[in-house]
Amino acid sequence: MSDGGIADGAATTVLIDTVAWVRVERGRILCARSRGKDVFYIPGGKREGAETDLETLLREVGEEIDVAVLPATAVHLGTYEAQAHDRPEGDLVRMSCYSGDYTGTPAASNEIEEIRWLGYADRDRVAPVDQLLFDDLRASGELA
Repeated sequence: MSDGGIADGAATTVLIDTVAWVRVERGRILCARSRGKDVFYIPGGKREGAETDLETLLREVGEEIDVAVLPATAVHLGTYEAQAHDRPEGDLVRMSCYSGDYTGTPAASNEIEEIRWLGYADRDRVAPVDQLLFDDLRASGELA
């Protein structure tokens, strides 16, 4: 995976720093949709305080989809930046992506209304930063 980015040079007013768990199985990626949102996101979320990427990943994935990522298996896949969905122009989201094995059964929890396994044909149903990940996963042959 490569680092994705925004190329238009827009002035950044806000940078939303997130960590995401990339789980691809049988050519599809696990995605989550929060209550009241119209797009899907890669499971994960914003770091709290001085949390490390790994601490954020474990906490957010546990809270959102009720599984435990196994820390020893977490591998950084890439970091992406793009215009934040439903935010003022120039507000960016930075998403540090990790893969990793897990225990449990994925299920919507807390603010998550729905989880779904999406393929590349569903690219338009995810946030702009996630679309960059979808493109890389498609290019590597992982996403059908």
